[in-house]
Amino acid sequence: MFSPKPFNRPFVANLLALVALGAVLAGCSEEKVETKEIVRPVKVVEISTAGQARALDYSGSVKARTEMNLGFRVAGKITERLVNIGDRVKPGDLLARIDPSDFELAVKSAEASLLAAETQVHTAALAKSRAEQLFGKAFSSKAQLDQATLAYDQAVSTRDAAASSLSQAKNQVAYADLKSDQNGIVTAINADIGQVVGTGTPVVTVAVDGEKEVEIAVPEMDIAEFKPGKPVRARFWSNDALVVDGHVREVSGSADQRSRTFSVRVSLPNDERVLLGMTATVETAAANSQPLVSIPLSALAQKDGKDIVWVVDRNASTVHARGIELADFADDGVRVTGGLQPGDLVVAAGTQFMSEDLEVELPAIAGPSAEQQSARAETHEIAR
Repeated sequence: MFSPKPFNRPFVANLLALVALGAVLAGCSEEKVETKEIVRPVKVVEISTAGQARALDYSGSVKARTEMNLGFRVAGKITERLVNIGDRVKPGDLLARIDPSDFELAVKSAEASLLAAETQVHTAALAKSRAEQLFGKAFSSKAQLDQATLAYDQAVSTRDAAASSLSQAKNQVAYADLKSDQNGIVTAINADIGQVVGTGTPVVTVAVDGEKEVEIAVPEMDIAEFKPGKPVRARFWSNDALVVDGHVREVSGSADQRSRTFSVRVSLPNDERVLLGMTATVETAAANSQPLVSIPLSALAQKDGKDIVWVVDRNASTVHARGIELADFADDGVRVTGGLQPGDLVVAAGTQFMSEDLEVELPAIAGPSAEQQSARAETHEIAR
């Protein structure tokens, strides 16, 4: 009878042993993968000493402190304009003229009325004198003398009124010439030859020589930082080297209804390099603001609807979320008023991969000490 060969049993036993050994090795490998630590390399930025307080800067144009919008004191048609924009004027210089024909006719009419009134006064004076003589000789009554006196007084009043009308007519002829009152420079022409203008309509604008100023528009969030007398600094777009010190002269008491900004006038010192119309930037610092620190925009993150950054613990090489207070955004990143201190290490990139107490690998310049690296290596060796 046939029976199996004895060498098959050792072969089966060896095969089972190999399968068992593979299972053990696979279990060890899985356990090693599960216990492997995740150390994520990060890019950090170190917070240096806090910078200056929050800077305020607003732009405006240079103007004369006093600008005169000159217009005729009578209505009429402009026949001459003798100045152009940029011309310098002095008191008494003729700027423009309107047609004086009607006013000259009014003068002639007033002169005729005055002449008639003076004749009437002379006639009334003779009548009064005759009435006085007759009353003195008892040839006339007191009533006749009173009537002659009253007629004389009325004639004198009529003459005085006619004289006033003549003076007024002559003034209107003089008002047909528009003249400068002070030294200055013409900055605008608002009406020209042939145009009919009303009384007081601006025709020529003259910037009076003297103090110059910059008018800026300040939003309501910063208007409390601008008080009369506050020192400021003005820079000019046309010349980077031109910087002058000024002070706040006037602050509007109410905001503009459209822009919701307040008008602030800044007085400038007398400097020949500062010309009317130049664009200037007025700079100052917020009085009660905290010093600012800057961080890259990529370092900013949010957690539970609040602004945070991830700060690295130097000793443990782990990251922790920290709330911050934002001031504003700048060209080089974000400016922070609170939450960070000089020397803090802030994760500058990859904030979306951060979690609380996550272990990170720092760059060599900001990495952990040699003792910490040695201890971490021993830990990994034991795990293996």
